[in-house]
Amino acid sequence: MSSMRSRANAVGRAMVNLASFSQDRMALDLDEMRAQMGGLETRITSTLPPGSIAESEFRVFSQFGEDGIIQHLLRHVPIENETFVEFGVEDYRESNTRFLLVHDNWRGLILDGGTAHIEFLRASGLAWRQQIDAVSAFIDTENINRLVRSAGIEGDIGLLSVDIDGNDYWVIEAIDVISPRILVAEYNSVFGPRAAISVPYDPHFRRSEAHWSYLYWGASIAALMAIADRKGYALVGGNKAGNNVFFVRRDVLGRLPELTPEQAWVPSRFRESRDPQGELSYVSTHEERVRLIGGLPVVDVRRGESTTVATAVGS
Repeated sequence: MSSMRSRANAVGRAMVNLASFSQDRMALDLDEMRAQMGGLETRITSTLPPGSIAESEFRVFSQFGEDGIIQHLLRHVPIENETFVEFGVEDYRESNTRFLLVHDNWRGLILDGGTAHIEFLRASGLAWRQQIDAVSAFIDTENINRLVRSAGIEGDIGLLSVDIDGNDYWVIEAIDVISPRILVAEYNSVFGPRAAISVPYDPHFRRSEAHWSYLYWGASIAALMAIADRKGYALVGGNKAGNNVFFVRRDVLGRLPELTPEQAWVPSRFRESRDPQGELSYVSTHEERVRLIGGLPVVDVRRGESTTVATAVGS
């Protein structure tokens, strides 16, 4: 009887392992198909003129149309060092640089406060198939340069993508170890197109704890434009979803047209607001979103003065 139970347990474990292997194999096959389709999209959009940021959008591994925009920019921006840095990647299944990694064979560094991105690279085989390093760290202005330098990355690189849902402006301002030719940064659409504002710097800032609405975080598109301009970058576009903005270093700008924050900004299309109980509330209009966080403090980065969201945005 004991022998029968042992055999049954062994068969059960084998079935579980087979099912797990099958799921992993299916996931890998699906990712390969997505990458191949992304390659087709890249070729289809290859004839678009430099200013056609919106028309170039397509999604492979990015959250929205960032993969297509990045491929479009690569056709117009000469890249000598095919290296990227991205932080705020969560588990890296959805990111702005994964298509660069598998389609264009770039080298990369990804950073996040958790460990899911490290585990994903190992489980997917990307850790050995591609030249990519993953670091687990909660990023702030004090450690960002050290973390990047420790990975052997310095100076002129191809692309930097920043999405940390909080101190984005302050961390970008602090970075001096690298000089990316393309900068992708997430902006808070609720802050509008004109006010150059950011949440005050707090090394322990967490979006989920800052305000129950989940709408109080990051910086406005005009604030990101202000720091990018000081660092020698031109604003060249934003995505249709209204959460990511793209800059190119002016010495490699070429024929890409510069935009103003008002031209690149759009009210975000996604509805991620929460109610006080933490449930999605699906607030849709820009005005309603501003009202939810209107009394909260922000910093006008041009003047260096504290104000409130409502005062700065004018709602």
